[in-house]
Order: sequence, then C-alpha cells, then structure tokens
Amino acid sequence: MIQRRALMLGTGATLAMPRVVGAQGSAARTLRFIPQGNLANIDPIWTTTTLARNHALMVFDTLFGLGRDFKPKPQMAEGAETSADGLTLTIKLRPELRFHDATPVRAQDCIASITRWSKRDVLGQRLGQLLEEMKPLEDDRFEIRLKRPWPGLIGALGKASANLCAIMPERLARTDPFTQVTEVVGSGPYRFRADQWVPGSLAAYERNADYVARDEPRDFLAGGKRVYFDRVEWRVMPDPATAAAALQAGEADWWETPLADLLPVLRRNRDIAVEVVNTAGALGVLRFNHLHPPFDRVEVRRALFPAIDQKSFMQAALGEDPALWQVPAGAFTPGTPLANDTGLEILSGPRDLAKAQAALKASGYDGRKVVVLQPSDFPTLAALAEVAADTMRKVGFTVDLQSMDWGTLVQRRASREPPEKGGWNVFCTTWEGLDVSVPGSHQPLRGNGAQGWFGWATSDPREKLREAWFDAPDAAAEKRIAEALQALVWEEAPFIPLGLLRPPQAYRRSLTNMVTGGPPIFWGVRRG
Repeated sequence: MIQRRALMLGTGATLAMPRVVGAQGSAARTLRFIPQGNLANIDPIWTTTTLARNHALMVFDTLFGLGRDFKPKPQMAEGAETSADGLTLTIKLRPELRFHDATPVRAQDCIASITRWSKRDVLGQRLGQLLEEMKPLEDDRFEIRLKRPWPGLIGALGKASANLCAIMPERLARTDPFTQVTEVVGSGPYRFRADQWVPGSLAAYERNADYVARDEPRDFLAGGKRVYFDRVEWRVMPDPATAAAALQAGEADWWETPLADLLPVLRRNRDIAVEVVNTAGALGVLRFNHLHPPFDRVEVRRALFPAIDQKSFMQAALGEDPALWQVPAGAFTPGTPLANDTGLEILSGPRDLAKAQAALKASGYDGRKVVVLQPSDFPTLAALAEVAADTMRKVGFTVDLQSMDWGTLVQRRASREPPEKGGWNVFCTTWEGLDVSVPGSHQPLRGNGAQGWFGWATSDPREKLREAWFDAPDAAAEKRIAEALQALVWEEAPFIPLGLLRPPQAYRRSLTNMVTGGPPIFWGVRRG
C-alpha cells in the first residue's frame, strides 16, 4: 500500500546503521528493547495507552495477576476471602511488600489506588457503582464491601489491560484521577530511572534488588516475577529502517512492532526470530468525537459504513500477509465466544462509495473541516489514520489530517474543546483483543458519556445491555446480549471496527523464555 510505504521515512534496500547514543554497559546484563512508540505518559491509571500499561507492568505490581488459564491469581495479595453472601471481599497483603522508596505497602495505599483507578477504568467504574465501603482492617489487611455481589471483582483488580489497577503509595494515589501522576513509585521488579528518561529517545529501568518474587513459577502475568537483567532500556526508534538495522547488528535485542515491509529481511537473518507474541491480537478502531459537529449526529457517523474497506486498513498497517490480520471484524474480537455475524454485512458486504456519498449528502453535513489525528511516530496507527482520511475524503468530507507525535496525540484526544480550539473529530487506535472480547471491558462500546472513553459517546440502550451481560445466567444469554450490542453498534455508530491485527515481534534468538500470548513481559526472559 502507498500509505504504508510512505511511512518508512527513507527506507531503502540497504538498511542504514543506527546511531546509538550512550554506553550500554555489559550487554549480558542489559536488555535493549524497541517499543511500539514513544513513552510519553507514565501514569497507567490516567491513560489507556498500551505503552503506559507495558511500562507499568515493569514498575508497579497488582493485587492479583492473570494466569495462563486467564484466571486471576494472588500477586501482591497473600490471599483473599469472599463472604458467604458475596458482598465482602477481604484481602491480606504479602508481608515483604515495599515500594521503591523503601516504605511498606499498606492497606491504605491499596484503598487509595483502587479508588483512583475506579474513576477511570471501565471495570473500575462498575466497582464505583456497587461499592458500599472500603476500609483497612490492619496495615496488611482490608475489605471491600459491595451493595450486591460481583463475582468478577478479583478479575477486575487483576486485569493486565488499560487502565491498570497499579498499586502506588497513598500520597500519589490521592492525585486527582483526571490529572497525571508524574512521580513513578511502584513496588514491582524494576525501578523507573526518571533521571535518565528522555521522551522520544530513551526510558531506562533498573532491577529492583529489594523485590521479593512469589515462590511459585512464572504463570503468564502471575506467579514469580524473577528478572535476569540488571537494566532494561527502551530505545525509541520511529524510523523502521533504523530499528531493523539495530536489531540485525545486535545493537538492539527486541523490536515490538517491526514494519511489515521489513519482515522478509528480518526473517532471512538466522539470529532473529519473528513471531506473533500477542496471539489475542488487537482490534483496529475508528473513533468519533460525539461532542462536536459533525459527528455528534448519528446520520453523519453512519454515512461512512458503506465505504469502509477493512482489508485496505489491515494491508496498510501490516502488509499483504493475511496471517497477520483478520477480516471481517465486528464489535467483538474475532474468534472469541461472543464474536457474531449480526448485521456484519454492513462491513463485509460489497463496498459502495456512491451509497456512502449519498448518505453523507442526506445527513445534512455542511462541509465543515474534520480534524483527523495521526501519530507520526507510530507506523501502524499512522497507516490506519492515513486510510481513514483518504476514505473520508472520497466520501465527501473536508479532511484536515494533523500529524503529531504519539504523546501529543494522547494529550490532545483528552481535550473536549471544539476542533477549531485544539480538539479533534476522529482518531484511529487499537484495543487489545482480550479487552474487546466481552462487553464488561469493552471501552469503545460504552455509552456513559462524560465518564467514558475519549469520544464520550452516550447510549442508554448500550449501557443497559452491558449491565445485563454482567448478570447473564449462562453462555447463551451472553451471546444474545452480544448480538444485540453489535446491532446497536451498526445503528448508533459509536466507533467503526477496522479489522483484527496480529502484529509480529522480532527478537534476537539469544533471548530465551519469552512470554507469549500477551504484552511484552520482561520478567523470566534470559539471554542464552
């Protein structure tokens, strides 16, 4: 695709050698990682970006962790007990827990962290609705009392996706949840070296020598988090050619999102492995701003459906190989139990540009400029935005595609100002497959307005169906609810699914014991 190749920033047949700044020390003790983009936001409760979540998994810990069987296991918690009536969860902390500032982790820290998280996260907000009281019983023990039972509470506290319920000291957790925490003090296996952080270039982490791992073996995102590198460096390389050259030269160990066009070159190198690590994939999403014209009107949003070609979006982002993506994709992750075909012909049927143009004309769209945000340093998302802008122009929208670095985009999409005052109309992103496989954690599906995800869509019917899903008596009932929700997505157009991406990762074969099936994990990984 032209859109994808245009993002390669000068990539040619000969890959230029990178210029790596600064000494790395012993290669055996330093893991050099090229992340998917720039780490610009370090508060995993304030933002939903996967970069902030991946950063947080290194430096923070969670009360529970997701095991390989996708069931939550005690992590910071030594154990937990649910009362017979299902209304009270009592959590006891492990005795050796300490924050990076050497202070002990207390029940009060956990309560403050959960409270802040509950204001931002999609499942945390449900806790806020059901919460009767949280209170410490002792320094290492606290209870959560609910108004009615919620069997999924432990799973919500241990979810590994954004927003992460990261436990931080009470003094930090008392920060307004809509204001970023700028000091990183966790209790996880790595410490963040804020003094060495250069946004757009380097983020450094050092092994937390005081971290006491659980006794049991590593179990996906749970179990013993034992680390074998003294230092991990995230080296931001927006130019894919530079990243590929660094990996081939042994000046980087692991590249999270190699550009599809460079995969053949990497696969020919016997020292490099290329594989899909996150097998659940990520759902591409085109998100509208529902607060401001023209997408405050459903007729305008729906006008795009006949022109959206999911295959074009996927090819632009990941290339021609269909093993790296899947279409058609509906509201729920393809291949998961709640994925369904209800109304899917709106995206899987023949594309009809003339029909889209006629629908836009009938909607009353007045030709006003539509601001589409595009990250300049995030090739996959940049490609999605490029195709979105091109499609919208063909339909008849006046498009203003504004390119900026990912950190600036994340800040801007949080603005509720009109586009002409620094706001926005459309952006494209991805949501991890596990998150959007069920209604409970599906942020783009929410209809809770000002309390919801960026775009701030409002829909009482979607909210009622989501609540019904939590109380569904069996799998058949869950399926019926998912089908009804998907029908509402086509009717109300809170977002448009763009396809399921399964991007590969590339790493030096000298790395062993890699964790597959989820985000990049830095514990358990060894060299040699």
